Amino acid sequence: MTDSRQHEIQTLLALMKTTKDKRMYERYQAIYLYLQAYSKKEITTMIGRSEKTIYNYVNAYEEKGLDGLTIGQSPGAPRKLTPEQEHELAQVIATKLPVDVGFPAKHNWTLKIIASFIEKEWNKKYTLRGVSRLLHDLGLSYTKPTYTLAKADRVKQKEFMEETFPTYKKNF
Repeated sequence: MTDSRQHEIQTLLALMKTTKDKRMYERYQAIYLYLQAYSKKEITTMIGRSEKTIYNYVNAYEEKGLDGLTIGQSPGAPRKLTPEQEHELAQVIATKLPVDVGFPAKHNWTLKIIASFIEKEWNKKYTLRGVSRLLHDLGLSYTKPTYTLAKADRVKQKEFMEETFPTYKKNF
């Protein structure tokens, strides 16, 4: 075994001991076993990963060394709306009510209404979770509306909160 290979094995052992990332540990372990002359098929069995995964680890290591094992940022799926469409959507949500853009008797934006608006306006389908993520990306927050009675008697409300409600609360 060459000195450089022995040095690489020692480096991998040290990295395996110090990393707190389970996925990086697995990658280091696969290369450690590979450098110990285990076959890729044997490593597959030992680590419990597919052969393709082990081949990917080994190929990345052979191309770029230990740097090839680092986990990159996953780009995810491409955006469905263009930046201009996203900007327009944010403007519509911020400045108009659903009833203003053709949703009958709807005064609050919901994820479902936003998904319907996107489909109607740009012919793109979004799940409710996808709409929620899109709102987050656009810097918009999603909250459920709370209602207050416009003609409520403040004196009676205060009396209820201070006298009536505490007695009910104690009974539960």
